[in-house]
Amino acid sequence: MSKIATSVASENRNVRVFHKTIEADGLKVFYREAGPKEAPVLLLLHGFPTSSHMFRELMPILASRYRVIAPDLPGFGFTEVPVERKYSYTFDSFAKTVEAFVDALGLKRYAIYVFDYGAPTGYRLAVAHPERVTAIISQNGNAYEVGLSDGWSPIQKYWKEPTQENRDGLRNFLTFEATKWQYTHGVADPSVVAPESYTLDAALLERPNVKEIQLDIFLDYASNVALYPAFQKYFRESKPPVLAIWGKNDPFFLPAGAEAYRRDNPNAAVKLLDTGHFALETHVEEIADEIDKFLSRSRARR
Repeated sequence: MSKIATSVASENRNVRVFHKTIEADGLKVFYREAGPKEAPVLLLLHGFPTSSHMFRELMPILASRYRVIAPDLPGFGFTEVPVERKYSYTFDSFAKTVEAFVDALGLKRYAIYVFDYGAPTGYRLAVAHPERVTAIISQNGNAYEVGLSDGWSPIQKYWKEPTQENRDGLRNFLTFEATKWQYTHGVADPSVVAPESYTLDAALLERPNVKEIQLDIFLDYASNVALYPAFQKYFRESKPPVLAIWGKNDPFFLPAGAEAYRRDNPNAAVKLLDTGHFALETHVEEIADEIDKFLSRSRARR
């Protein structure tokens, strides 16, 4: 095990995570930050239906050696979107907002940890600015069609026929029960999953208009699949160091999606964990250890 894993217990008690907001792209972007200002930056991008809260246990572990920064995407968590901004909830917009966010913080170089929705958001940034991205950790962050399970079928139907009936058919994905299931499915012992995780996500989904926003985002996810070839071209040509670390029991993103990174980047490392979609809930110390070893190797090669 690496130094970072063996010292987790003592270092966690000495690390403070700060909760901040910053103006970017006409929004008040909420974000969590920890670690020394001069340390290498790791940008953490969350997915559906969560927020930067998903990184609450990972950040203190990594903050002894990295500057870890986790924003809430628009429509999630505590980022505020003024009504007059007339924000378009698309992945192109998310990428534009995150780019404005990193510019507002003055970040020039950073590794990215991408999960779920964070993957197509982060990969748009990487394609636009490959010189900025030093490494990629993909935790159940898909970029290949082989990674899409049959669980996407109702959403794919909506892509093909964006009718009100098909839209309404996806509302079950936005219930408390569905959110809890995403956290516990594929987990050997669900009692290790903290209930405040899915309870917070479910509560935030109940805010006015948030469910309609989420349905809009479901529809726009088709734009990510259309960009998979561009993402894969980036992997082939830029060859960023990649760690695909995956909960292998994920009901939405199959292990084949992790293995596929090796197609375009033979140096990609793949690690499969015996857990579900939200792997940090059950394997945070193991993931932190793998990240530290991976980023240390990546820096040594440069």
